[in-house]
Parts: sequence; C-alpha cells; structure tokens
Amino acid sequence: MSAEDLEDYETEMELALYREYRDVVGLFSYVVETERRFYLANSVDLVPRSTDGEIWFELTLGDAWVWDVYRSKRFVKQVRVVTFKDVNVEELAKTELEVPEP
Repeated sequence: MSAEDLEDYETEMELALYREYRDVVGLFSYVVETERRFYLANSVDLVPRSTDGEIWFELTLGDAWVWDVYRSKRFVKQVRVVTFKDVNVEELAKTELEVPEP
C-alpha cells in the first residue's frame, strides 16, 4: 500500500465519520470536548476534584457517541473520563441539531 493509498483511505474514513456524526447528532443533548476526545451524550456529570492542591475533573457521560475514526463501535452506554485538562460541555439547542447538508 502506497502512502497515497493510505492517505486516501484515511480521508475516506474521516468523511464517513463526519457523515455518521451528521446522522446521529440529533439523538443527543450535549457536546463534550476533552483534550483527547469529542463526545455526544445525553447525560453529563462533571465533578471537579482536588488532591494535594492539584485540581482534576471526573466526567461521567451516559448514552454517548465517541468521535474516533478508529473505533469499530462508537456508541457507548457509559464513559468515565478523569483529566487534569480543560473539559468543555455544551448543551445543544434543538435548532443546532439540524446540521445543514454540505
């Protein structure tokens, strides 16, 4: 497999992932971004923690979809994330759920 074939394959996989996102975004209420992943979820519990002066976050998502091109199954019943980095949680408005066709 050439480098060009690999690049074409990765481009096709990313496009398929975007299309899947576009198809499922209307099923979810929240968008969650961490330093490692992007999620769609229907429930979010974010708890700031502190140990020895270090602040970290414990994040639990229910009924989630994971933006990851290499996962074979992106729908997850529950996700638990522990991170020292920023976490962004946004509630989607129903008008935002309508993704325009490209």
